[in-house]
Amino acid sequence: MTELLFLNDAYQRTCEATVKAVEAAEGGSSEGTRASVVLDQTIFYYTGGGQPHDTGEISVGGVSFPVTEVRRRDGAVWHTLDVGDSTPPAVGDVVACELDWNRRHDLMRTHTALHILCGVIWNEWGKSVTGGNMDRLSARMDFEFDPLPEGFADRVSELVNAEIAADRPIEVSFLPRGQAVQDEDLIRTKVNMIPESVQEIRVIDIVGLDKQADGGTHVRSTIETGTFAITRTESKGKGNKRVRIALS
Repeated sequence: MTELLFLNDAYQRTCEATVKAVEAAEGGSSEGTRASVVLDQTIFYYTGGGQPHDTGEISVGGVSFPVTEVRRRDGAVWHTLDVGDSTPPAVGDVVACELDWNRRHDLMRTHTALHILCGVIWNEWGKSVTGGNMDRLSARMDFEFDPLPEGFADRVSELVNAEIAADRPIEVSFLPRGQAVQDEDLIRTKVNMIPESVQEIRVIDIVGLDKQADGGTHVRSTIETGTFAITRTESKGKGNKRVRIALS
């Protein structure tokens, strides 16, 4: 198992960690151009929940290896490294990890913007999310609309930007599963879809607006999100409308 430091502090940019496993990455070997390593703890977010993985560097012995992909498998987080002609880290090595902070912060802003969007649409129209995905400063989210209300894009943009300007604090907490499934807000965001094996639920609360069970990284306040805009809306079938957004 890898301890996920970002669950408690998304602003932690560096850490030291011990290598627990090494294997050849697809397209190379542990002595070739790519290798994957498991660490005992990590600041790197892995691809999941619609959020892309982090990038950055892992260094040992004065040599830095770019982190090109991060995946989770059976509780372990595998960091794919571009090792070039160098020898990759070995089991037992203590390595230094550093995030590409600009990328991480952009993804944090984007993820938070999606939660603000969810809160606004639920409060205004009572519509649930049916899917979504994100990249740096752009994303898409699907909602149970049929059809979209008149003037939807302008109204949503106005409401979301007002919530951003309100500088709402964003809090992270952990609830026992039994308590979480009694929370009506978390039931709305389908906390019951989380596997039964997960007995502690991480909650992201945009205070006074939106509360969701979520494992991703977020900013500390809505004001950090930036300026929100809807770039396009699309129909993805009866009762399913896609909203594309961008931040600046």
